[in-house]
Amino acid sequence: MTDNMRSIRADKSKKKKRRKRIFTWLVLPLMILILSATAYATFIYKKAESVINDSYKPVKAETTREEKVDPTKDNISILLIGVDESKKRDFGEATRTDALMVATLNKKDKSIKLLSIPRDSYVHIPEKDIKTKINHAHAYGGVELTIETVQELLDIPIDYYMKMNFYAFMDVIDALDGIEVEVPYAISEQDSNDRPNAIKLRPGVQTLSGEEALALARTRHQDNDIERGKRQQQIMKAILKKAVSVNSFSKHGKVIEAIGDNMTTNMTFGEMRSLINYATAGTNLDIESLTLEGSDSMIDSVYYYQLDDTSLANVKNTLQQHLTPSLASDTTSDSDSDTQSSESDELYSSDSDSEDSSNDNN
Repeated sequence: MTDNMRSIRADKSKKKKRRKRIFTWLVLPLMILILSATAYATFIYKKAESVINDSYKPVKAETTREEKVDPTKDNISILLIGVDESKKRDFGEATRTDALMVATLNKKDKSIKLLSIPRDSYVHIPEKDIKTKINHAHAYGGVELTIETVQELLDIPIDYYMKMNFYAFMDVIDALDGIEVEVPYAISEQDSNDRPNAIKLRPGVQTLSGEEALALARTRHQDNDIERGKRQQQIMKAILKKAVSVNSFSKHGKVIEAIGDNMTTNMTFGEMRSLINYATAGTNLDIESLTLEGSDSMIDSVYYYQLDDTSLANVKNTLQQHLTPSLASDTTSDSDSDTQSSESDELYSSDSDSEDSSNDNN
């Protein structure tokens, strides 16, 4: 064998060893990462399926839908219900809602309309045929009556609900290692165990823990329910933004556990899984916040938030257009509930003004 041939073979052998080193140091770790991510994704998938199945609780609320929606192809609506419930507040089925949000999801546009309904809104409660604060609907008839009340108010079908307590809210944020939001002013607020002035926040953009975010979401000492609703929307957007970020992938297991321990919903795992396209839209996801304007009102010495007819009509039309364009009206009309006579609140007729005042502080 000539020296030239030996040299060629030696070069080929070196190239093979180099390729093997490249495979060993680059390709092999990449394969391990991919396999690990796949295994983790499978674990998360199974965990999510188990949690959602345990949280599944269908309701028998009346609906205006002629056919059941299919989230894989239809626009849908979800009612987010936050209940005023903690270890210190165990009212059973008579729990009032502390937060009500309606989200409409448009599949074609990959957009979400998010509406906060002020909890003191003076509305008609269908089953009782009275007008009172909307947060009393849950105390009267649970999730079912809350759904029916919101459907009547906004004149849209509510397809799904997600009901969560304070702990779900806090645990999800803590599982994400906090969220970044702007605190509008200095806040001194009670914590989830109702200890006064336990949470103190300074103004400005900052990362908040679950307890701190809850204090921001609940406070309204320096403004009103409308601003409170805007803060809750801001927090919701921050949670979504953090949850869909790549850096939060490893935290999804804890997020799922936090939700599962403190949530009930009528969405099946398959239906929830069909919403993945909204999550993968990332920063391209269009989320618009809506507000119901109104004014302070005292009726029979009790405080209510009187919704503005024009604002309500505009919001109704926006949500209808987002859900089902053919249903939206170009003209505004008064809600049927505006024609209802005001009757006494049976459930809280014995409540004193001071009780309503103390609840307003929460």
